[in-house]
Amino acid sequence: MAFAALAVGGAAWSIPNTEEIAAARAEQTAPAPPPLLVRDLAPADAVALNSNIPVASGPNPAARPFSMAKADTATRAQALDCLTSAVYYEAGNQSADGERAVAQVILNRVRHPAFPSSVCGVVFQGSTRVTGCQFTFTCDGSLERRPSVDGWARARAIAEAALNGAVYGPVGLATHYHADYVVPYWASSMAKNAVIGAHLFYRWAGGWGRPSAYIQRYASHEPSASALKSAALAALANRPTQAAIEEAADIPGAEIGKAPAGRVAIRFNLANVIAARKAVESAPHEDYVEKVAASDNLRWTLTGSTAKSDEKPLGTRATGPSQDSD
Repeated sequence: MAFAALAVGGAAWSIPNTEEIAAARAEQTAPAPPPLLVRDLAPADAVALNSNIPVASGPNPAARPFSMAKADTATRAQALDCLTSAVYYEAGNQSADGERAVAQVILNRVRHPAFPSSVCGVVFQGSTRVTGCQFTFTCDGSLERRPSVDGWARARAIAEAALNGAVYGPVGLATHYHADYVVPYWASSMAKNAVIGAHLFYRWAGGWGRPSAYIQRYASHEPSASALKSAALAALANRPTQAAIEEAADIPGAEIGKAPAGRVAIRFNLANVIAARKAVESAPHEDYVEKVAASDNLRWTLTGSTAKSDEKPLGTRATGPSQDSD
């Protein structure tokens, strides 16, 4: 594998030599990717807090071009499908640069030992777990919405260019990002290295954010994109929340009964059917995306519009005592 020195803003970092790579491998196990737990802040307060966090000083070297030279046609197709989905659902309401930045983060993760070594593995990591999804669109129902033709075509073109070696340099070696109107708990433990549109980008501080850490080889094979999507949607459908149970309990005449795992059974007491019907007919309408506090990704796929400054925060609010990092 050929390496060369990279210079950014007048400062140069050398791509790791053999000794540096060996040292990186000898370090402790790579940190586990943190879930997206955000501080309980109003969007405006989060924007203000984020704007006061300076971009890290020092070198911000661009990643090396990604190569799929050893991958066959089927593997390339799966990787393109997964990367296009991530670019579209995560940054389809951003500029073309915003989409390129997201694609770069995903490919940076493929090279980092903290993450899976395939594109689809990175995109769908944790998508079947309640708090484990790394990219919100894989676990909030966005995948159920049909993408726009034009938006998908643009996302696909950007994803294809990235898989063919195009590098979006401004995000450097970033492996994390979040919207500017939320403050994840992990943000304070990482180095903020770019702001692109409404997204803030970070790399791990210390050794795990340096070029010497990005030593993982691409797997050269991909899991089925359609199977991963189906599994993510099935997990979502079979994941009743306590909030759903509590809401059902508030329906006049409703009784919560036993149901297969992942479902909530609602039965009505016949003596209260009339009262229940009146309650339903008189219930005020509440917009779906507001009722479920939809994520930015799901809200955008439902409306096709850009995010507004007063929208509900992306991610799941943390419970329990505050902490600076996971």
